[in-house]
Amino acid sequence: MITLAHISDIHLSPLPQIRVGDLVGKRLTGYLNWKLKRHGEMNVETLARLVAHMQEQKADFTAVTGDMTNLALKSEVVRAGKWLEDLGDSERVAICPGNHDAYAIGALEQAQESWGDYMKGETLEGEAFPFVRRVGELAIVSCSSAVPMPPFIAAGRFEEKQASRLARMLKLLGDAGYFRVVLIHHPPNAELQHPSFGLRGHRIFRQVIATEGAELILHGHTHRSSIHHIPGKGHEVPVIGVAAASAAQGGTLDDPARYNLFRIEKAGEGWECTMREWGFQRLGADIVMRMQMRIY
Repeated sequence: MITLAHISDIHLSPLPQIRVGDLVGKRLTGYLNWKLKRHGEMNVETLARLVAHMQEQKADFTAVTGDMTNLALKSEVVRAGKWLEDLGDSERVAICPGNHDAYAIGALEQAQESWGDYMKGETLEGEAFPFVRRVGELAIVSCSSAVPMPPFIAAGRFEEKQASRLARMLKLLGDAGYFRVVLIHHPPNAELQHPSFGLRGHRIFRQVIATEGAELILHGHTHRSSIHHIPGKGHEVPVIGVAAASAAQGGTLDDPARYNLFRIEKAGEGWECTMREWGFQRLGADIVMRMQMRIY
């Protein structure tokens, strides 16, 4: 049996010291949004408690689906790298980037350099994404939907070239009998699309999954716990989102902080997979198991 933990939308706080010169373009609107709304919704103590609880589960691997930072300032990126080191060794942790990690031109490249092996793996054509991590019979395929966008737009993008590489990876891994988990920050299912915060290229992504298949897709971005499905090769593929890991109780914007834990095991010619959702309720101070369900 292999255990996989999923956490997302870290949004490390508080913001570092801000200089006037930092607030150019989208970072200005992002800073105002943080000061007016988000600073009271994202809580570093909440994040610390959730992560400590998750680490007690001793998962074999941890997947982080992006938004480590808020404005992708250099100091935020460096701090996020140190947070990843505290989370676990890079051999047991992988991250796909979120839109906040690519908030400005050059920010994603800075994150790739700073986060190093946490955002690397086996690749095709020498391109950074998708990359693959393999743990026993589990294959984690990390995609990127993170691109700089204009102010007030939190959308992502998934293009044909990355889709082609993803298709080849899923084909190879499927033929080899792996349980394939695809990570992407923005949800790819049609129900959660919107011009200002959806995934541009979501149809291309879904076509790859429909053609080559996968066993599980994990995402963040919405700050909500959610379960959807998209067509796959031979069966529907669960698309599972998780609430933001730093979302404080009593907030008005998001679900309280949560993480998911998957237990995956080969069963004859198929798989058994159970998901447990752990996190805070809107009332009460404890982290509890909110849900348990069989995926396969």
